[in-house]
Amino acid sequence: MMKPGKLPPKLLQQLLDKISFAEPSVLLGPKIGEDAAVLNTTSSKYLVVTTDPITFATDKIGWYVVNINANDIAVMGGDPKWLLITLLLPQTINKKTIDDIFSQIIDTASNLGITLVGGHTEITPNIISPIAVGTLIGEVSKNHVVRTQDAKPKDAIILTKKIALEGTSIIAREFPKKLKSLGIGKDIIQKAKKFISYPGISVIKEANIARDFKYVHSMHDPTEGGLSTALIELAIASNTGLMIDAKKIQIAPESKQICKALNINPMGLLSSGCLIITTPQKNSCELIKNFKSHNIESYEIGHLTANPNEYKWVSTSGIEDMPIFENDELTKCFEAHT
Repeated sequence: MMKPGKLPPKLLQQLLDKISFAEPSVLLGPKIGEDAAVLNTTSSKYLVVTTDPITFATDKIGWYVVNINANDIAVMGGDPKWLLITLLLPQTINKKTIDDIFSQIIDTASNLGITLVGGHTEITPNIISPIAVGTLIGEVSKNHVVRTQDAKPKDAIILTKKIALEGTSIIAREFPKKLKSLGIGKDIIQKAKKFISYPGISVIKEANIARDFKYVHSMHDPTEGGLSTALIELAIASNTGLMIDAKKIQIAPESKQICKALNINPMGLLSSGCLIITTPQKNSCELIKNFKSHNIESYEIGHLTANPNEYKWVSTSGIEDMPIFENDELTKCFEAHT
């Protein structure tokens, strides 16, 4: 039986290897570590296309589906433009909840300058909670495409914000009673719930700043599987290795407390809201200063190496293999709840 979450990288690679790219307009197709496809059209810009589902979160699912897909366009250097949504809804849902989901989608898209152009909605038997799937199309200047595969050995790895913001917020929203039973205070739960808005899970602002910094080689958006999975995806895409300083990775006190109570490793927990950027070591400080001038927290956590398939980090125990997560740590909460 397969576990919930992303497919294992080896299986996914086997599936992707079956695809051939005879169509010359496909400049970047499906590949581990890349957040969106890039298509060449007759216009002066490339199209950037992505699709992502929201399956974990039921609260604010419409808000989530727009932001998560918009992040994928932004980290490719693009501007999100046109959105299609597929909503699969359980038979137990009521009209008010449906209206709330639609309002979240429309309002969030409008705030980000995105136009909702179509989709599909249906009541679906055999599901117990809403599922939202977004397909988002954006545009990117032909000299501004940022690809994960363009990261290079010796690049500094910069991270914005703190890890596990998204996962912590979902846990606080979906399982507040469980957290209270484990001794987590109401104030901690309330603050964690707000992480999706502040500091926020959108990376559009920082991605645009990085896009305009001419020395940036790559960007990647940590989602399912957390920071550890995203870093390994980055290394796979660019055929490099990793050397990470675990002590430099930042996590909010609320996330630490919640993860400890649930025996969850924050390195493998949903982390939309932070952004991975690689740039030559000599340009790292300048980029960090650039982010600081825009009130965005950022810090260097390590570098890429010329040793593919070697993913190391320095912890209090010395140099070790980085943890690999077959499934996002959030699945532990949902599996325990069923």
